[in-house]
Amino acid sequence: MEWQPDEQGLQQVLQLLKDSQSPDTATQRAVQEKLEQLNQFPDFNNYLIFVLTSLKSEDEPTRSLSGLILKNNVKAHYQNFPPNVADFIKRECLNNIGDPSPLIRATIGILITTIASKGELQTWPELLPQLCNLLNSEDYNTCEGSFGALQKICEDSSELLDSDALNRPLNIMIPKFLQFFKHCSPKIRSHAIACVNQFIIGRAQALMDNIDTFIESLFALAGDEDSEVRKNVCRALVMLLEVRIDRLIPHMHSIIQYMLQRTQDPDENVALEACEFWLTLAEQPICKEALSGHLVQLIPILVNGMKYSEIDIILLKGDVEEDETIPDSEQDIKPRFHKSRTVTLQHEGGEGEEGEDIDEDEDDDDDTLSDWNLRKCSAAALDVLANVFREELLPHLLPLLKGLLFHPDWVIKESGILVLGAIAEGCMQGMVPYLPELIPHLIQCLCDKKALVRSIACWTLSRYAHWVVSQPPDAHLKPLMTELLKRILDGNKRVQEAACSAFATLEEEACTELVPYLSFILDTLVFAFGKYQHKNLLILYDAIGTLADSVGHHLNQPEYIQKLMPPLIAKWNELKDEDKDLFPLLECLSSVATALQSGFLPYCEPVYQRCVTLVQKTLAQAMMYSQQPDQYEAPDKDFMIVALDLLSGLAEGLGGHVDTLVARSNIMTLLFQCMQSQDTMPEVRQSSFALLGDLTKACFPHVKPCIAEFMPILGTNLNPEFISVCNNATWAIGEICMQMGVEMQPYIAMVLNQLVEIINRPNTPKTLLENTAITIGRLGYVCPQEVAPMLPQFIRPWCTSLRNIRDNEEKDSAFRGICIMIGVNPGGVVQDFIFFCDAVASWVNPKDDLRDMFYKILHGFKEQVGEENWQQFSEQFPPLLKERLAACYGV
Repeated sequence: MEWQPDEQGLQQVLQLLKDSQSPDTATQRAVQEKLEQLNQFPDFNNYLIFVLTSLKSEDEPTRSLSGLILKNNVKAHYQNFPPNVADFIKRECLNNIGDPSPLIRATIGILITTIASKGELQTWPELLPQLCNLLNSEDYNTCEGSFGALQKICEDSSELLDSDALNRPLNIMIPKFLQFFKHCSPKIRSHAIACVNQFIIGRAQALMDNIDTFIESLFALAGDEDSEVRKNVCRALVMLLEVRIDRLIPHMHSIIQYMLQRTQDPDENVALEACEFWLTLAEQPICKEALSGHLVQLIPILVNGMKYSEIDIILLKGDVEEDETIPDSEQDIKPRFHKSRTVTLQHEGGEGEEGEDIDEDEDDDDDTLSDWNLRKCSAAALDVLANVFREELLPHLLPLLKGLLFHPDWVIKESGILVLGAIAEGCMQGMVPYLPELIPHLIQCLCDKKALVRSIACWTLSRYAHWVVSQPPDAHLKPLMTELLKRILDGNKRVQEAACSAFATLEEEACTELVPYLSFILDTLVFAFGKYQHKNLLILYDAIGTLADSVGHHLNQPEYIQKLMPPLIAKWNELKDEDKDLFPLLECLSSVATALQSGFLPYCEPVYQRCVTLVQKTLAQAMMYSQQPDQYEAPDKDFMIVALDLLSGLAEGLGGHVDTLVARSNIMTLLFQCMQSQDTMPEVRQSSFALLGDLTKACFPHVKPCIAEFMPILGTNLNPEFISVCNNATWAIGEICMQMGVEMQPYIAMVLNQLVEIINRPNTPKTLLENTAITIGRLGYVCPQEVAPMLPQFIRPWCTSLRNIRDNEEKDSAFRGICIMIGVNPGGVVQDFIFFCDAVASWVNPKDDLRDMFYKILHGFKEQVGEENWQQFSEQFPPLLKERLAACYGV
């Protein structure tokens, strides 16, 4: 007997569907409660499918809504549906997939794929065969509905479809889909391509077996009049370029011609898919060869795509010049992620290099339109092509640029400025001759009457900041800085944001060049504090933090401190402990504390106290959550991580002055708990070990009583799987051992083997290798008898990883350790002595007593082997090494 609805029950369900379309929040709440009650009845879901598939008297939106509520129920508790209900729903779906209404067909398709992805592809064996059979139906609606459902299943379950679990249905499905590429209906052709496209990136075997047919069928559709079909053809070719470029190479010339056409397609969605082709091609080794002959056509097309569309301008409120008094809506503010502290060393030739994990954030000139669009894709393509072709791009670009940059229409002029910014990285060398003329023009554009021109000029100028700083300051740096500071106080929020970001980039490039203008810069940044709405305040914190990082101790002047600290501390007092805005403010204060050093003393007590409280609160909440997860929320660990990092900044900036603060707090107990957090967030341990190292340097007497408990934890964290945790733990061990001296002896065995293993691991990031070498050297410095026997196992990678480090305290102590160990175990270094010579030669100015140690080892070795052998040995030296050793050590 087929299930039939009860009239009264049906009316209840229909009333619920009507109510749920009401905008009133009270009604919405009542609907939610009613839903929860009705879900207690197993056959409630039968009513929902009945309304969707059979109740043709109701309007379509109500029927569709019934299906969507059913879909949510399937998602939440399908496993609890009684078998007869589940079967009824499945049957109804397949029987009605050809409903005359496109909305109902689509809803049924969504419902089918939701059931399928609940592990039901295995237990619904007739689903795929039936849908594939229905494709042959004479009835358009049935064919389209089945294809729609199949496309959704292919999107949601592509991996499962290509596995043995289902007996490889793709062997039948893919050839079947390919037949429909020639169907008379564009909607069906489009579905067919979209289905096959799901299997390109995963290289499904069934598709690889039919790859040539697939490519031929795509070519046959090249001129299709339907834009959805053209879009799917473009998308397929872009993915094939990544996965099966070998199959495209023979046709590359005609594919490029086709893509040049499609990138200018009147339908922007097609143009965008086609534009992705250039981005993907740029990553392929054949790019240069394949594209050189086509740049003449391609460059003008990309440049043309970089103009704002009319819709962009409306969305960006391009005609609104002043909006600084309008508060930001909260959903416009992207969440901020805190990048935890990683300890790195200074390198030769430049400031401390970034770790291997360079920030992923690309400079995005208009990220509030975070939807990817043709403008962004064209700009990104031009950027990557500039990196491939370098100066060869310019002959195709320069003639266009002149016309753009001086164009009377602001939209065109704006796109020219974007072009100039996009090529900055790749074409820098070739652009240098034009910059003395272009930079003043761009600085002038900072005063344009259109806000969108002012904001793009900020971004493009920041891309040339490196060149600006390399010129005499009066030439460009001073005028640029003066204008950028005015833009930081612009009446338009987008310009404020662009100017603040550009200024932060300029600060990083200019560093101490900014010192003469500090007073002027601080006046502007502090004035902006009172002016900015929420979103830009967060960027302002970043600009202030970067300024502190860039000028360092030069900021420690009473007049500067007087300007900067009151507004920062006022914000600090205003924010509650659970406000996420604390992140960027804490990061900013950490930079400021490190720069001001003793100048930060008057402000350190409340800042220190609050950080300790944040750590304590987070630990307490984590504790309660672990004991009663149903009663308590999991804490946001970021608060604790940022607080630990600011404490590190205080310890580093204030040095010994932090002693009294540490003495009066329970920070060591808290730190012990943080270090043991074997939780999902390695960043907690990463920041804990950084703080441990900084406290060790600043006030070791408070750390020493805990060493016996801390050392085993440090030892277990020497696991290179978590690079940054391992790096900071290694660094902390090195700092502790310098303070402990001989008393380090009982702990050597806990850490030495892991360190030696890490320094010999292939593909270990440079930062970690360097810190490991420093720490091994320091352990040998304080306990040579324990470490020297291992010399042959680490001396070679030890020498190669430290040769590029600048002369500094850390390098000094590590090399002393090596020298002492060589004294204890000279045989341990014989095999790799050339590496030791090379490492010694990397010193520019070693301290006198260290130079003596080097001298003795080099001459001792020379005497040991005898003059003749030494001559033979030193023949292997590169000429530069030979010269340096002769000049500095007379060998």
